[in-house]
Amino acid sequence: LASDVMTVQQKLELQTSMYKLQEHRDMKPSVFNNMLSSFLYARRFGPYFVEPLVAGLEGPDNKPFISGQDLLGASVFTDDFVVCGTSEQELFGTCESFFKPNLEPDELFETIAQCMLAAVDRDCLAGWGGVVHILTPEK
Repeated sequence: LASDVMTVQQKLELQTSMYKLQEHRDMKPSVFNNMLSSFLYARRFGPYFVEPLVAGLEGPDNKPFISGQDLLGASVFTDDFVVCGTSEQELFGTCESFFKPNLEPDELFETIAQCMLAAVDRDCLAGWGGVVHILTPEK
């Protein structure tokens, strides 16, 4: 639900800002993932209908961190890719076919875009549109 997405976003922005004020540093992706998981689990009897995906670069060596969660906050960690949302089943197949490790940013962008287009074409109820964000240490 769009209202759940907006509510969760506002509450997470508040908690992230409070963390930054108290700790005087930015939150690492793994810490954010744990905070998000606890936040969602606290609402397990009346959950927010969201399937968050957490991605970031962690540590001095900028190791990729990727995690997906269900609406109760149960996390799944992986080193290659995470899928979530309406076309999750369709995305699994296309991502497994297209993904290769150690892709350059431009190749990764093209791979993600093609996976999303292929998955949405297979699921007419998914709607249309998507945004691809590529995280690199420079940007």
